[in-house]
Amino acid sequence: MAKPKLALIPAAQGSKLFSVLPSSGVGDFDFSRSGKATRINSQGLIEEVSNGQSRLNYPMIDGKVVGCPHHILEPERRNLLPYSEDFNNSDWTKFNSTVIANSIISPDGTLNATKLTEDTSSSTHRIYDTIIVSAAGVICTQSIFAKSGGNGRYLRMFRGSGTYNFAVFDLDNGVVFSQGGGNIISTKIEKYPNGWYKCSSTFTTQFGNIATYYGMQNGSLDSYTGDGTSSIYLWGAMLEEGSYPTSYIPTNGESGGVTRSAETATGSGDAATFSGSECSFMFESKALLNNGSDTRISISDGTNNNRIEFSYGSGGNEIFVLVKIGGVNIIYTTNESLSNLSEYKKFAFKLKSGNSAFYINGFEILTSSTTFSNYIMSELKFENSADGFPFYGKAKQLQYYDSALTDSKLEQLTSWTSFTDMAEGQLYTIE
Repeated sequence: MAKPKLALIPAAQGSKLFSVLPSSGVGDFDFSRSGKATRINSQGLIEEVSNGQSRLNYPMIDGKVVGCPHHILEPERRNLLPYSEDFNNSDWTKFNSTVIANSIISPDGTLNATKLTEDTSSSTHRIYDTIIVSAAGVICTQSIFAKSGGNGRYLRMFRGSGTYNFAVFDLDNGVVFSQGGGNIISTKIEKYPNGWYKCSSTFTTQFGNIATYYGMQNGSLDSYTGDGTSSIYLWGAMLEEGSYPTSYIPTNGESGGVTRSAETATGSGDAATFSGSECSFMFESKALLNNGSDTRISISDGTNNNRIEFSYGSGGNEIFVLVKIGGVNIIYTTNESLSNLSEYKKFAFKLKSGNSAFYINGFEILTSSTTFSNYIMSELKFENSADGFPFYGKAKQLQYYDSALTDSKLEQLTSWTSFTDMAEGQLYTIE
């Protein structure tokens, strides 16, 4: 197969997204994020990344790191809870329960997780914090890392904002046990190393304030007589306005919480890299869930007249693809429906006068016989050609060729090499 002229295979963190080809560095992306952020490192631990540094995030299957890392780019989010780890703080109200700080190793690998133990009251057993959100009718996501205390099996996550909404997580079996309430949108549990789970629930608010609860449950009962010893472990609580949980944002008493700013990656390549009469462009990526806006990757001259552009649609499992040369559409489609864009998929474009095509996971989806003359393009970036609709998701690899690859090469480039490769790429567990 021909050698890529530009290749991004995530291998290093820093002030850029570093391309492995070309070696001159002209293919490196300018990266931007003000403030810190967190990632999952190669040991499966939550790790802080400093201001302006890109993030290599490692995938996990069944609580274990599997495979190569990806770059993660996320929108701006704020953790509204002022104390995400210090549940002993008076900001958290304890109700028929006690907390002991620094009781066990947390998902960041240090001794800073809290033990929540029920007392002997015949009632509910929980802690909570009341938070002001921007308005009623806002979609919010609540999340926390939790671990069974051995004789404490269930985490009950709920919030009071008009309609009573709850989600219960089985911390022994790693499943959502139950959920209820009129405003619940989705609930999720993800396995992390050492028996930890990230538990999350997305819902719509009815008022401008939310009482955020974390408590214990005895089977199907949220109100019961405690034994004074049963417990669960908690760490890393978040409440964010948004339709899905993002990476962990630590807080330590900051008024109004902490904001992780939006991330951008632009400026890869130049006119000498992308201009010509034909090319092929491949990338492997995974969308963030229900971002609420189109999120795009493009090669262009900075205008809408000459561009190769791919977009995850705002409405769910749909994509948008566009190739335009000299203001003429070569390939164009809107709302191409696909199954589960939250899984990794491999996409490729072939651009050649009279013989252009678009591939997904080894299959030719669109073709075009439209002819065109030579073009000039100058930049590859994780947003659209006119500097909007930034890409938010996980980028696993990207390759650009200055020739039109054959159909068989494009099929090979976007296919999985084996069943194991496909399963690991999609983060499936093989049993």
